[in-house]
Amino acid sequence: MRQYGVSKEHRPNPIVEMGLFMDTRGIPITMCLHPGNTSEQLTAVPLEKEVMKMLPDTKFIYCADAGLGSYNIRKFNSMGGRAFIVTQSIKKLSDVLKQAVFNDYDYRLLSDDTPVTISGMKSFDLYDRKNLELYNDSAYKVLEADKTLDLGLYEDVTLKNGRTVRGKAKGILKQRIIVTFSRKAMEYQRAVRNRQIERARKMINLKDPEEIKKGPNDVKRFLKRVAKTKSGETATIEHILDEEKIAEEEKYDGYNAVATNLSEPAKEILAVSNKRYQIEDCFRIMKTNFDGRPVNHRLRERIKAHFLICYTALLVYRLLEIKLDDQGTHIVFDLIV
Repeated sequence: MRQYGVSKEHRPNPIVEMGLFMDTRGIPITMCLHPGNTSEQLTAVPLEKEVMKMLPDTKFIYCADAGLGSYNIRKFNSMGGRAFIVTQSIKKLSDVLKQAVFNDYDYRLLSDDTPVTISGMKSFDLYDRKNLELYNDSAYKVLEADKTLDLGLYEDVTLKNGRTVRGKAKGILKQRIIVTFSRKAMEYQRAVRNRQIERARKMINLKDPEEIKKGPNDVKRFLKRVAKTKSGETATIEHILDEEKIAEEEKYDGYNAVATNLSEPAKEILAVSNKRYQIEDCFRIMKTNFDGRPVNHRLRERIKAHFLICYTALLVYRLLEIKLDDQGTHIVFDLIV
């Protein structure tokens, strides 16, 4: 079970993968364990099938981030009365949908559905108290984004010459993309990027960028390698800031999107999606307060027992929170281990 996989901490140690399902109030329902080299995309549907056995005749709405929102998972949750709300990367949308996202038309405020423009959201005075509510609000737009998918079945297809062949059956995945824009999120993302750009400038002057590993969030992504040479001479390698890359990233500042097959109002769907932070909070509590890691075991049975103890402690903790919340105490307490 302890296998080398993709570790978020970039540690060269074997890891164990844990999956967790919770309800809308943050109570963990069930968990699963897999070897560390297992793709998480392959673990969601089998665990979901087990949950449905535990909770028959229950309306099931699958909510997850982009890492667990593949089209196969969406297809599974568009059948049998199930539904899905998953994070959608705007950068991975088609060019037509991207054009619709950046088209400053048909945006509305999330609070009261008042028509608004993104240019107006980007330009209002931050220091005017009258704009405080607007600063804390978001603009949204709903896009129809049906997707053609392979159903995993075969059907007879008649060609133009009259010949019949067996081909893969295609189906339409009905979904909507809810795009949101937040001035607060835009300011935060630009502040983070500006600090990264300053680090990239220092890197040019103080260190060879070739020695630093490049990642999707590494400051080196803002550097561009340039070779200067004259005829017959050795090329001189320099690194400069990639202004085009910076400008391209700035286009997406403040934008977020979720994909869903539900027809409810956008405000209700986004309210459900915003509760995804609770799953990260569950993992944080298990890892930090309940010593979920490191796993100092090698046998499969002991690894399972280790995580089961952590999961049970988390379940009791969450149930205590719900009991206190139902009584109106609203007490926030820290765990002392």
